[in-house]
Amino acid sequence: MGCAAACLAPRFTQRAQEALGGSRAALCIVVGFPHGDETPEQKAFAAAQAVAQGAREVDMVISIGALREGDCLAVLEEIQGVRAAAPGAILKVILETAALTDEQKVQGALLAAWAGADFVKTSTGFGGGGATAEDVALLRAAVGGLCGVKASGGIRTLAQARAMLAAGATRLGMSATVNVLASCEAER
Repeated sequence: MGCAAACLAPRFTQRAQEALGGSRAALCIVVGFPHGDETPEQKAFAAAQAVAQGAREVDMVISIGALREGDCLAVLEEIQGVRAAAPGAILKVILETAALTDEQKVQGALLAAWAGADFVKTSTGFGGGGATAEDVALLRAAVGGLCGVKASGGIRTLAQARAMLAAGATRLGMSATVNVLASCEAER
């Protein structure tokens, strides 16, 4: 049991690599964070740079505006561009589900899976809402086994973590990881 990755802003890359040292946890760098407003080219460049600097995972925020406007081709091409820029990295695509309708959540999840993402992710944790079991179940139903589902944002207790896993999450993003793992260990 432990952490799969430490997820940080690009400016912390060097410090994070030093802190992770021989840890099993991967370095994950965010692109387009937290609003997804950068151009597709900026996101692809940031992803390539992150991988060149040692990131093994990339979390990208999609253009939420493009998805809300129904411009699925722009969203698909944006994700494909980041995927191509970081071919060896695990790619997680953040939808910011609190800002989307259920139909948009499903569209975004399918676009992420079709573009080659390894995970579709609920939230940045900065967008006014976090993961819900309902959203996790909706995303899992949408992508099936095409990719993983990462529940992220607002998960602070072991009970919440378990609810997300039961709803279909295959990975959790938590700023309260230490406390949740301690609660898990205390139950053993």
